[in-house]
Amino acid sequence: MKKIQLFLVVAAAIFSACTPAKEEKIEHPNIVWITSEDNSKHYLKLFNDNGIETPNIEALASQGVIFDNAFSNAAVCSAARSTLISGVYGPKAASHYHRRLQKVPMPNGVEMYPAYLKQAGYYTTNCFKEDYNIIKSDTVWDDSSKKATWRNRQPGQPFFHVFNINTTHESRIHFTEEDYKTKKTKANPDDYRVQPNHPQTNLFKFTNAWYRDKITQMDSELGAVVEELKKDGLMEDTFIFYFSDHGGVLPGSKGYINETGLEIPLVVYIPEKYKHLVNLEAGTRNDGFVSFVDFGATLMSLAGIEIPKGIDGKPFLGKQVKAEELSSRNEVFSYTDRMDEKYDMVRGYRIGKYKYLRNFMPMNFDGLMNNYRYKQLAYQEWSDLNASNELTSVQSQFFKPKAVEALYDIEKDPFETNNLAKDPAYHNKLVEMRKALENKMNAINDLALYPEFHLIQKAFDNPVAYGKKHSKDIKHYLEVANLALYNFKDVKNKIATYLDSQDPWDRYWAINTCSSFGLTAKEFQNKLTTLAQEDPQAINRAKAAEFLGITGLKNPVNYISQALYDTQDPNEALLILNSIVVLQDGAHHYKFNLDKNKLVTASKEPQVVRRLEYLGVIK
Repeated sequence: MKKIQLFLVVAAAIFSACTPAKEEKIEHPNIVWITSEDNSKHYLKLFNDNGIETPNIEALASQGVIFDNAFSNAAVCSAARSTLISGVYGPKAASHYHRRLQKVPMPNGVEMYPAYLKQAGYYTTNCFKEDYNIIKSDTVWDDSSKKATWRNRQPGQPFFHVFNINTTHESRIHFTEEDYKTKKTKANPDDYRVQPNHPQTNLFKFTNAWYRDKITQMDSELGAVVEELKKDGLMEDTFIFYFSDHGGVLPGSKGYINETGLEIPLVVYIPEKYKHLVNLEAGTRNDGFVSFVDFGATLMSLAGIEIPKGIDGKPFLGKQVKAEELSSRNEVFSYTDRMDEKYDMVRGYRIGKYKYLRNFMPMNFDGLMNNYRYKQLAYQEWSDLNASNELTSVQSQFFKPKAVEALYDIEKDPFETNNLAKDPAYHNKLVEMRKALENKMNAINDLALYPEFHLIQKAFDNPVAYGKKHSKDIKHYLEVANLALYNFKDVKNKIATYLDSQDPWDRYWAINTCSSFGLTAKEFQNKLTTLAQEDPQAINRAKAAEFLGITGLKNPVNYISQALYDTQDPNEALLILNSIVVLQDGAHHYKFNLDKNKLVTASKEPQVVRRLEYLGVIK
């Protein structure tokens, strides 16, 4: 009897081992993204007491989760949306320049996230803005158009739908002088505080109120989308995400990686049928840090799709994401480089309440001419008040060369007006944050350590692969650039070595480092004068001339003009033109009389044309 029992036990074990486990049914909830353009969380009452009420967003929040620390990694449409659609950091993929001069491919083995949803059976639609700096394959959307809707899917097919609202876009704040004089806003201008780095004028108050009117209108349009979902009986099985594509459009926000340019409102409605897919309770708030690089991974997590290894983000919703772990996330990486025709290179890193900024081109002051920004009357007034010396020291920072690095306590100083980098009490925190950013830039092989035109020439067929191949060089260039962070006497011998290097990008960063030091580096005047005349690379001649000009050591006009005439690359010319505008509009006000007949590069490239028009070279 015992032998029979033993046989049955063994037989059962063998049968169990040979029988496939019952597969867990993969659940595919519907997912809708409602995206508004150009809103930071600072202007919605749901997130800030200086914001306006948004009842439809608030209704979603009552049955969902409010994310109090959600970020776009970049502060402008195409750069932000390229990170969003790819799940890959912009400087890693060279997708973060706005407006694109040339599109880049997705990294090998990685697709835009809707392609994975399509493979899993989803009907994918986008209504309708894309604005990617990345080449899009035919596998991404079933429909991306003004008429795209979930209603064209097959019966029973899950769907992913994006609905874009452009009511709050920057262009909607380009009201005229006549509008300002004759129109009244629904929001009372006196009800909202003007942020401390802005002039406290009637025009800025009016702009605040006008913008909040647009947010109110946007909220109504969001409500209309939700009503359509209700009409179709979809609310119980559809996750609804509301967020903005980056921060706001009041001056110094969009285009700048200040918190007002990065920190977005994010609300996720949790449907009753699929509430077991998340470990967060409806009607709650979560303070964990999430950013655009995480959004694609989050969709795949909710849809039960394996997340590809080539993306940089990680999910913030799904069965495997615990509320406690999510709340412990407290770091975010941000970046900005070229905005239209205006160049800069700034990297940001935030850990908890502390925000670190590294200004790699501190001579490119924030208020440097950017044609599209200055269509807004408030920008124009801000610049005029600066020119007439009517601003406070805090308000005028926007028009002055920047510190090489900055540290802010965001809880105490949400508008980043008090740089703590030189405060001995924060030295250890500064070093910690500096190292965190350096590690992140090295981890992603930040391609912006090369000038953009070089990347277009050499890397745009596969930027991620180029970064991996040249990772040691990129790390080295970062070390050269970071000489600007130390005492000049301690690093001047290294600077001298790199100024004599055979590598053009050693020289490029050594020259920029001299400009960061300003007159402290005046002992390199003769060397930089020689480079301004003789460097084989036109941009290095221009950058050397820029140093001579911003320090006032020598008139740079002839040197930099000749560098512009010599280059055959319109994208290199654009970078040189940026230095010319710095020298014209900066403290020394150099006068340029460029000869358009010598401008081989005065091509059809719109950004070059825009700079030449501003400089009066062409009409």
